[in-house]
Amino acid sequence: MTSGDGRPDAGTENARASAGEGLETVDITALAAGGEGVGTLASGKVVFVPRTAPGDRVRVRVERERARWARARLEVLEQPGPERIEPPCPLYDRCGGCQLQHLAYEAQVRWKGRFVADALARIGGVGEHAVEVHPAPRPFEYRTRVRFTLRRLPGGRVVAGFHQLGRPARLVDVDDTCLLPTPALRRAWGEVRAAWGEGARLLPAGRSLELTLREVEEGPVLLVEGGEGPGRPDRILAGAPSLAAVWMRPRGGPAVHAAGAPTITERRGGARLAVGPATFVQVNAEAAAALEDAVVKALGPVDGRRVVDAYAGAGLLARRLAAAGATVVAIEREPDAVRAALAAAPSGLVVAEGSVEERLPGALPADAVVLNPPRAGIAPEVAEALRAAPSPTLVYVSCDPATLARDLERLAATYDIVSVSAYDLFPQTAHVETLAVLTARSD
Repeated sequence: MTSGDGRPDAGTENARASAGEGLETVDITALAAGGEGVGTLASGKVVFVPRTAPGDRVRVRVERERARWARARLEVLEQPGPERIEPPCPLYDRCGGCQLQHLAYEAQVRWKGRFVADALARIGGVGEHAVEVHPAPRPFEYRTRVRFTLRRLPGGRVVAGFHQLGRPARLVDVDDTCLLPTPALRRAWGEVRAAWGEGARLLPAGRSLELTLREVEEGPVLLVEGGEGPGRPDRILAGAPSLAAVWMRPRGGPAVHAAGAPTITERRGGARLAVGPATFVQVNAEAAAALEDAVVKALGPVDGRRVVDAYAGAGLLARRLAAAGATVVAIEREPDAVRAALAAAPSGLVVAEGSVEERLPGALPADAVVLNPPRAGIAPEVAEALRAAPSPTLVYVSCDPATLARDLERLAATYDIVSVSAYDLFPQTAHVETLAVLTARSD
C-alpha cells in the first residue's frame, strides 16, 4: 500500500515490509509503454513495477511471475529518482485511472516519445525515428468526456468511479476532486452523485451502470447505460443544476433523450456539429486541435485533390478538407457519427457508411488517405487495399504505438516513412497519439 504521493505509507504496510519478508531490492531504469517502471530481479528476469520512476531504488513484492518476466508491487521507496514528484491526487495510490502522476510532466512527455520510437524499432522493425512529442496545453482538467462505472453493493452502498490499480474487478470511488475532467464536469459529477439518492435509487435498477459525462455547447450531459427501467431522470436533472440533459441507453437499445436539453452540439474549431450522446470526438479539445492542424499541414494543398478520410468519426477533419476545396470520401460505420457527418455536409464531402474494410477499396485511388483507426489498428484487408492502390500521401493517426508499428511494417514495401511525431492528448496517463506521414514509393 502506498500513500497519495506514490510513496509507501509509514504505517502497518511499511512495518511489515521493513522486516524484509519476501521483498527484493530493484533499481528502476526505464518505463514500459503501459507506464510501469522497469527493473531487473536478482534472477535476471525483467520486472514491471507500477508507480515507480526511472532512477528509483525500491523494494518490491513479486505478485506474478512468468518464464522471462515478473510483475511486482512497490513496498518501500528507498531512494527516489530525480524526476519523481508527489502526485496531487489523493487516490493515486489505488486508482487505475492515471499511470504517470508521480512523474514530472516534462518527463512524461519525453518518455512517451520513447514509447513510440521503441515500438517502431522493436515491434515494427521500421528503423530508428526521432519522435518529437507536443505537450498538452493543460496537464490537468482537460477531459471533456469521462466515463464512470457505478456498482451497487450489499447494504445499500454505492461505489462509482474507476477500476482499482492492480485489481480491475474492483472499483475506486471517485468524487468531484478527480483532476482530469474539466471544471464543469467535475462540478456536474459532484451534483449527480448528491442527486441520485440513497442506493442510487433515482438511476435505473441493476447492479452495475455506466455513467458518462460529456461537456458540450449546451452544458454537461449525462448518459446512463445499462440497468433496468428509466429511473427518475427528471429528479436527477432537478438535483444537478449545472447538468444540461440526461440520456438513457438500456441494455441492447439505442440512446434516448430522457430529460433536459434535447440536442447535443459539439463545437470544435470553427465547426458546430449536432451529435448523439455517444458520438466519438477526442476528449482533449485543445490538444486534438493541434493534432488536426498537423494532419492538414502534412496533407499540403488539397484544392482539387481527392482525399479519403478513413475512420472519419463525426467528420470534423473531412469538413475542413472539403471546405479547402478537396473532394473527400469520409468512411465511418458508427450510426451517430454518420448522422453528424451528414448534417449540413459541405459540397465536396461524401459520407460512405460502413466499415473501412468494406468501403476503402471502392474509394481508391486517391491523392491522399488519412487513417485514424481505433486502438486495434487497421485490419489486414485495409493494408492490402492500400498496397494495391497506393496513394501519394498517407497520413496515419494512431492511439497505440504497438499497433501502429505493426501496421507500418505491413505497409513498408509500398510506403516510406517521412516523419513521425506525437501529441499528448492524455496527460498523466501512458496513452499517446502518434502522427506518421508516409509517401508511396515510386520504384
